[in-house]
Amino acid sequence: MLDITLLRKDLPAVVAGLARRTSPQPFLDVPRFTALEAERRTLQSRTEELQAQRNALSKQIGQLKAKGEDTAAVMASVAGIADELKASADRLDGLQAELAALLMAVPNVPQADVPLGSDETGNVEMRRWGTPRELGFVARDHVDLGAPLGLDFDTGAKLSGARFCFMRGPVARLHRALAQFMLDLHTRSHGYTECYTPYIVNREILEGTGQLPKFKEDMFWVSRGGDDTQAEQYLISTSEISLTNTVRESVLAESALPIKLTAHSPCFRSEAGSAGRDTRGLIRQHQFDKVEMVQVTHPDQSAAALEEMVGHAEAVLQQLGLPYRVVLLCGGDMGFGASKTYDLEAWVPAQSTFREISSCSNMDAFQARRMQARFKNAHGKNEFVHTLNGSGLAVGRTLVAVLENCQNADGSITVPEALRPYMGGTAVLQP
Repeated sequence: MLDITLLRKDLPAVVAGLARRTSPQPFLDVPRFTALEAERRTLQSRTEELQAQRNALSKQIGQLKAKGEDTAAVMASVAGIADELKASADRLDGLQAELAALLMAVPNVPQADVPLGSDETGNVEMRRWGTPRELGFVARDHVDLGAPLGLDFDTGAKLSGARFCFMRGPVARLHRALAQFMLDLHTRSHGYTECYTPYIVNREILEGTGQLPKFKEDMFWVSRGGDDTQAEQYLISTSEISLTNTVRESVLAESALPIKLTAHSPCFRSEAGSAGRDTRGLIRQHQFDKVEMVQVTHPDQSAAALEEMVGHAEAVLQQLGLPYRVVLLCGGDMGFGASKTYDLEAWVPAQSTFREISSCSNMDAFQARRMQARFKNAHGKNEFVHTLNGSGLAVGRTLVAVLENCQNADGSITVPEALRPYMGGTAVLQP
C-alpha cells in the first residue's frame, strides 16, 4: 500500500510515478481520491471545532454549577454537539475505510531507474552467464525427455485435470534433489534460515503481501466440509506470502535486521489470465514447487539486498551449469507490489530461447504498510521495514532446464555434479 501521507502532500508526483507503469488505464482514481480527501478534511476540521465548543461548554457548566445557576440550556447544547460528533466520527470511519479500499487496489510506484515500457519488450538485458551447448543433434523438449524417466502428464490429468503432472522414479528423485540442493545452498552459503510454512492462509495474509484483492481470480480458494462460517482461506501461490507475513503486526529491533528466510513449498495458481499459454509441459502448471527467498531489511539496505538476492539465485544456476541471462523489468511488466524487479531466464534448448526461472523484487515498504510490519529506528521511532522476495529457484522450471540442457543424443541426462550427492552419486539418468 502506498503512503497516504505522500499522496496528500504531493499527489501529482505519485500519479507521475505510477505512470511509469505505462498502462492505458490510470492506476489511481484521482477524482475519487480527491473528493474523499476533501470530505475527510472538512469533517476533521468540523470535528475539531465541535470538540473545542464542547470543551468550552463543559467548562461553562462547571462555572454555572459553582454559582448555583441553571445549566439545562448549556447541557442541551453539549448533548447536541455529542450527537453531531458521533455522526462525524462514524462518517470519518467510513471515509477511512473507503480510502483504504481505494489504495489497496493501487500498485507500487516504480523506482526511478526502472525502464519505461508497457510489456516484456521494454525489459532490459543486464548480463548473461554461460554459453548454450552445441548439441550436435536436434534438441528434444523436457516432455519427451522426461517421459521415460517418469514424468507423467496423463496420470496428472487423470487425477486432477489439465496442468497437473505426476512424477515417479528417476525424475521424481531429480526434482527432489533440486529442491534439497537449493535449500542447502541458501542456508549454508547465503545465510537464510530454512522454514516450513502452512500451505493454506487466511484472507488478510494475502492482503498483506498484495495478492488480494486484485488477484483473487488467480488464487485457489479453500472450503472445509461445506462450512460457510469458516474464515476465508486460500492455497498459497508462493511461500513468499507466509514467510513475509511472519513479521506482520510486529515492531522489530533494528538489530534484528536483516531477516533472511527460505522455504521449499508447493505453489498453487489458477492462472486465470493465461488461458492457452504454455499448455505443454511444466512451464505453466496449476501446482508447482518453488524454493523461495525472503528478506526483511532496513530501508537503507533494501537496494543492496535486491542485488544480493539476485546473486543468490544466480549461484544456483551457475553451480548447475545452466546458461542464463538477467533482465531488468520495465514498469509495465513488473508485479503489483514491486518497485524494482530482476528476472533470471534460463536457456531452454528445445525452444531456442530464454525462459523465466526466477523473479527477484524489492517491495520497499509497500507490503510492510499493509502488514503493519515495523522496526524501532535509532531515534526510537517506529518505521516500516522493507521487504524483498525472490525465487531461488522455481523447481519445476529448473527441472526443465536441467533435462533439456543436459540431454544426450541417446535421450539420457547427464546429472549436474552439484546434484550427484543428492542422487546417490548417479551421474547419468538412462531412459
